[in-house]
Amino acid sequence: MLVLALVFWLCAALIVWTQVGYAAALALLARMLGRTRSLAPPVPVAPPSVSLIVAAHNEASVIAEKVANALALDYPRELLEVVVACDGCTDGTAEVARQAGADMVLELPRGGKIRAQDEAVEASRGEIVAFSDANSLWRADAVRLLVGAFANPDVGYACGQVGFVRPALDGSGALPSEEGLYWRYELAVRGLESRLSSITAGNGAIYATRRSSYIVVDPIMGHDLSLPFNVVKRGMRAVYVPQAMATEKMVPSLEGEFRRKRRMMSHTWPILLRGGMLSPRGYPPGYALMIISHRLLRYATPMLHALALAANVALVLLAGGAARDLYVATLAVQVALLAGAALAGTLRIRPFALARYYVLTTASPAFGLWDWLRHGTQASWEVAEGTR
Repeated sequence: MLVLALVFWLCAALIVWTQVGYAAALALLARMLGRTRSLAPPVPVAPPSVSLIVAAHNEASVIAEKVANALALDYPRELLEVVVACDGCTDGTAEVARQAGADMVLELPRGGKIRAQDEAVEASRGEIVAFSDANSLWRADAVRLLVGAFANPDVGYACGQVGFVRPALDGSGALPSEEGLYWRYELAVRGLESRLSSITAGNGAIYATRRSSYIVVDPIMGHDLSLPFNVVKRGMRAVYVPQAMATEKMVPSLEGEFRRKRRMMSHTWPILLRGGMLSPRGYPPGYALMIISHRLLRYATPMLHALALAANVALVLLAGGAARDLYVATLAVQVALLAGAALAGTLRIRPFALARYYVLTTASPAFGLWDWLRHGTQASWEVAEGTR
């Protein structure tokens, strides 16, 4: 029974740490050290040339708006190159992009988003290479603010802030409160990581690297997770610039968001297990702890929950007295979470909706791992439902 108790309490402690304790520790450490670096990077006096790269697969419905948005950015036009890399497009994306005014349009065989980005970097000329999704719209000052991070010679990667928007049931266009709460929390943690060291992940909607810092990675391993830690391993920083903002449509249902996260996790596990993320070589000690806390433990949370539940059931059956009462209470909490998630589809109560969101998003890494182990991960991608 001692082993069961150790398994249960260790799993519970790790879940609490990665979900709540880690962020609290970062906030306390940032307050103690007074770290504020990289939150408001200076804009260079002599701005560098920038190539804004958009990898697109059958994006004819949105690419004209994206190119127009890029051309309207508040950055010297002679220093901004807009590149659309068409990854095996069959819907006329390339022609629409040319008509919209893109500086360079590459028509490539289908090889996946990463290989399209690699080809675009090779063909482009900017000192800074910036990347955006075809359905992401940047605020006018976003490129200036993002590029400003590179005024610090230690910075090799910078990502901005993406706001996810989709029509709500009331027609307000606001993000559902469950996902909005999670995303605000995630961005707050990202900001703390950036202040103290480097971020552990970025996002595909708005990010950039120095040309000299760009890294060619396995085509199934997305830039969001691969670039930040690899930049750190090369002795530079990966920072978050929240003032550089973009917006992007979100999947219109929680179930659709679960499927999107599941697909993303099938690309994440190869990075984690064989892409070098877990190798401590090249990491400062503090950043290694960030990788363990925010990445490894976060992605292992569904397995930790399963172990905690199994050990808890066994302890209820085997323990006696006050110990049994304690384990009955902890089991009741876990069962209530699962029951609330199951009932959320029929009873529209806020606590049940939060429980359903937590259970589905927490389960997605386990399903993504299963998908990867069962049939691998394809380099190519399809548009997420409802995001265009």
